[in-house]
Amino acid sequence: MRQGRARGAALKAATAVLVLGAVTGCSSEQAADAEAGARSTADATATAAAAGSAKKGATIGGPDSPCPMPVTIDVAADWKPEAVESGGADDEFGALLRQGPVTLVCEIDAKPAGNIGFLRVWAGGKAGDDAREALRAFVADAAKSREKETYTVTKAGERDAVEVTYVNTDDLLDEPKKERAFAVATPEGVVVVDLGGLDTQEHEEMLPAYELARKSLRTG
Repeated sequence: MRQGRARGAALKAATAVLVLGAVTGCSSEQAADAEAGARSTADATATAAAAGSAKKGATIGGPDSPCPMPVTIDVAADWKPEAVESGGADDEFGALLRQGPVTLVCEIDAKPAGNIGFLRVWAGGKAGDDAREALRAFVADAAKSREKETYTVTKAGERDAVEVTYVNTDDLLDEPKKERAFAVATPEGVVVVDLGGLDTQEHEEMLPAYELARKSLRTG
């Protein structure tokens, strides 16, 4: 019942987006993007509502936290954050930790909370870099084969952000799985936060923790 109400509310928002697009004279392509984004939001809202909200644990990102970063975020209870040392620019291991213009700086393990997966924080570039373009480059490196790739405008805390959802269809996977990430521009460059799970079921079960991180993000 709660999932149905959440999906219904989100789809009403989708209708409002389309009506606004018609009034303001946006292109059919823009309207299609808006509809796809709103429906993606509806699916995520319904899934998160079914799973419940995540209980807040630690706040990370400050200089004294396990992961010093350009942003601070709240971590779901029992998830374990750990800083990632990326090595030098020419280091082979360091190269594996870079996707697009960003480098992995923090890995937050869900296993202590009962799931198999990670919330990962990536940072790089410089002030003024475009978050959408950074996210597109990130996804291109993350999944060579993918479907249903959709970008939507959202918020990360009080900051403008862009989010992507897609289905990873890489041959190395046992089966296709859902992926999700958001990117935000900061005075120190772009930060990307992505949710990775063993499979789509794990991904959906961990969505509340991802939403907690997105909504709690702060800079400065």
